[in-house]
Amino acid sequence: MKYRAEIDGLRALAVLPVILFHAGFEWFSGGFVGVDVFFVISGYLITTIIISEIAEDKFSIINFYERRARRILPALFFVMLVCIPFAWLWMLPNQMKDFSQSLIAVSLFASNILFWRESGYFAAEAEEKPLLHTWSLAVEEQYYVLFPIFLILAWRFGKNRVFWMIVVMAAISLLLSEWGWRNKATANFYLAPTRAWELFAGSIAAFIVQKQGVQKNNVLALIGLAAIVFSISFYDEATPFPSIYTLVPVLGVMLLVLHADKETLAAKLLSTKVLVGIGLISYSMYLWHQPLFAFARINSIEHPSSIIMSALGVISIVLAYISWRFVEKPFRSISSFSRKEIFSYSLLGMCIIIFFGFIGDKQNGFESRFAENDLVFLQQISEENSDYVIERFNTLNSAAWDEGKIKVLLVGDSYAQDLTNAVYESDLIQKVSVSTWYIPGLCGNVYIPLKEKKKFIHSSDLSRCVNTDYFENRDFINLLQSADEVWFASDWGFWEIELIRNGLANVKEVTNADIRVFGRKDFPIFKPRKYLGLSDEERAMFSESINVEMIEHNQIFSDMVKDYDYIDVQTLMCGGSSVNCKIFDEFGQLKTYDGGHLTKAGAQFYGNRLMKLFGDR
Repeated sequence: MKYRAEIDGLRALAVLPVILFHAGFEWFSGGFVGVDVFFVISGYLITTIIISEIAEDKFSIINFYERRARRILPALFFVMLVCIPFAWLWMLPNQMKDFSQSLIAVSLFASNILFWRESGYFAAEAEEKPLLHTWSLAVEEQYYVLFPIFLILAWRFGKNRVFWMIVVMAAISLLLSEWGWRNKATANFYLAPTRAWELFAGSIAAFIVQKQGVQKNNVLALIGLAAIVFSISFYDEATPFPSIYTLVPVLGVMLLVLHADKETLAAKLLSTKVLVGIGLISYSMYLWHQPLFAFARINSIEHPSSIIMSALGVISIVLAYISWRFVEKPFRSISSFSRKEIFSYSLLGMCIIIFFGFIGDKQNGFESRFAENDLVFLQQISEENSDYVIERFNTLNSAAWDEGKIKVLLVGDSYAQDLTNAVYESDLIQKVSVSTWYIPGLCGNVYIPLKEKKKFIHSSDLSRCVNTDYFENRDFINLLQSADEVWFASDWGFWEIELIRNGLANVKEVTNADIRVFGRKDFPIFKPRKYLGLSDEERAMFSESINVEMIEHNQIFSDMVKDYDYIDVQTLMCGGSSVNCKIFDEFGQLKTYDGGHLTKAGAQFYGNRLMKLFGDR
């Protein structure tokens, strides 16, 4: 296979935005598309190798798997082994248990399945998972296992038919991803069936290049490069992925592969020494960056500053070079390690890591590392409170109210769950009867579960969500029209303020009910590590700092919804505009278990504060 320097440059263009995105730099809001660029490149390179060897009757499945093992496993296992002592030192039991499970899943090429089952890629807790990024490696590894077998079996039908089989499979996978982001967003993001079309796109490009070579075209190559840069710059966490939107970077890579001859401007830009150098170590860079960022977040009381994250990004490059030079290169050399040694060492490394992961899981994250007083504190956070948050919300009847009380329709996400708990934990329940309409994640892609039918209402923004033209049954409209008050409670992001304002106006058109908005971003970041080794009395004395941006946000939002009854939850819970907020109530009980959601004690505190406010009206 002829070496193409621009492909290494393209790898650099993929890995750098991913690292900057994970570091939290807003300029690279779509940096996650770098993973999609990698998928297309992988599909192109692997397919080129396989079909060339099949055509020459030289292909061996054992040789193929050996090359993949040499390329992927040594550096991966090395990084995982380095992570273990830091996890032991810094992780809490629940974190260590999750990490132990991820060690097993990564070793079995199934981490994408594990992380799909655990949480979304953009969830806050995902930032503290050192091996989260290996989900993409799992997708590629699943492709590496199955795709060569498919080619061997299908090749008897002829190369041209194999090509069209791949085109059809890619189309089906793309259509599945379009359905998936509307119905099963997390599974759609992580699992191979809805990602396969990106790898197949690279395979399609490989067939075309093998047949007619790279067709030099400056304009199309530049359009391809621009498409990738555009998606990195303008996509964000609200962009459905993968979906038809993903076609932009995917087709961009295909255009570069097909038309970026070495004489084109795009190829010359990608072939610069710096980009090619970064491309050569891009795999190790990708492996190192997430553990560095995750452990920095785990070990910091506050969010690590942009300076720290930038420094860690640079360190990831240094570590990448070291592991490329002393781990990747030696193991790729046949003269250094034989096939038997590669498979033996790979099996040994896999067994060691799986064994440690199994023990860590069974021993609840090696909780014996902590004192008994700390364990009681941590168990209350991880078990009792997290279960409590959704307990009442899920048992409410959403279609009826108690007679003789103010009829309140509560619409929102997990913060509405908190508000529901607050009502039921205070005397406020004597005055109001709550019916709920839960929207998980009032941000970007909105899903409203309908109670009677197995259908959903989807919209890309809240203004459409609350527009009556989009309702598929009358339940929600009937609730709106019969409610005395409608309460909206959610984590309202800056970018969706105008949409929410429009949405509230649309609700006002449907009902004569009073509308109240409970605005809040988060409570102070709660770091349990800060309270380890302290007595209950000592813990209760501490305050956590509120992000000043939260206070500013709430003020801006209150101005935006001035036509409605706005309740600043931050002020209600923390008092005034103080930048300090008590995490424990006056009885020493923890109010929030994660810095966002409320414990039972927190719900009682919230409800009592709300009761005073409600009584003054």
